[in-house]
Amino acid sequence: MGSKKNDLPDINKIIGEYGDSLLRMSFLYLKDYHLAEDAVQDTLLKVYRGYSSFNGKSSEKTWIMRIAINVCKNYLRSNWWKRIDAEAVLETIPATEAEMIQDDTLLRVIMSLPVKYREIILLYYYQELKIHEIAEVLHIPESTASIRLKRARERLKSELKGDYCYE
Repeated sequence: MGSKKNDLPDINKIIGEYGDSLLRMSFLYLKDYHLAEDAVQDTLLKVYRGYSSFNGKSSEKTWIMRIAINVCKNYLRSNWWKRIDAEAVLETIPATEAEMIQDDTLLRVIMSLPVKYREIILLYYYQELKIHEIAEVLHIPESTASIRLKRARERLKSELKGDYCYE
């Protein structure tokens, strides 16, 4: 292969830094642990193959999360996924996987949000990205990202009503 060793990423470093976050985000996005594992593997493969095209305009984490979200979106577009009952998938999460999520009610409400609000919540709270990073990942203006986050919070607050002390 014509690449120099310096052009290739340290995949062990990437897995160490982002592996858990990628798995958590993919799981919350796809609602299926095994599918999330596949999505993480596909993401890491794309990162490895495309690392030479990473130009540093965004942080490495933002670039990797953008790839992961695109992989998850592709999974959700597949015919296989359209035949899966997402609610049934949530019901069958084994205990070890459920431990990734601290509160089942909150997860269910987040997962019931429209995709544009769900992804904002996942990126902001679970991936701890800043608004400008979320805007980069989703290819939207920062103002749009801020508005979506505000609306997503409003929907969560309304859905959760008295179940939680919302701050």
